[in-house]
This record gives sequence, C-alpha cells and structure tokens, in this order.
Amino acid sequence: MEKKFIVTDEAGLHARPATKVVNTASRFSSDLQLEYKGRKVNMKSIMGVMSLGIPQGAEITIFAVGDDEAEALQALEQELKDQGICK
Repeated sequence: MEKKFIVTDEAGLHARPATKVVNTASRFSSDLQLEYKGRKVNMKSIMGVMSLGIPQGAEITIFAVGDDEAEALQALEQELKDQGICK
C-alpha cells in the first residue's frame, strides 16, 4: 500500500514532528518506507527521515508492506495531520 502527502508546514518535516512520526511507525511490524525525490528511507529511523531534508511544498510518499500495513498507514496519516505537517 502507498499514500502520497503534500508537506504544508513552513519548516517542512523538521525534528520534533519527525520524531513523533518515527515513534508512530515503530509501533507497527510492517515495513514502512518514506520516499522523497526518488530516495526511500526506513520510516522507523529518525536519521533516515531527517536525512531527506523534506521542505514545505514537498510531495512525499509512504509505502507500507506487511500484516498491519493498513493500520500503519492510517496511523501515520493521522499523526502527520495532527502535527500540522501534511494535508
């Protein structure tokens, strides 16, 4: 499964919300990947997520593969919206 998002926060996907997103991703057994500009990283790695340097206006895609992929995508979407990062 996959879902696309547009980053709306002025600071992009910065450290504080990225940490919350990584913590949310870590609750699931599925393989969760975040893609930006053709680079994919493990969503359970704060260093990986931060290494993408995702700015405001960026289109990102989350890929989920595993037993709880639907729940994981739903939780990540909710976390991104709750943090005001994406729409």
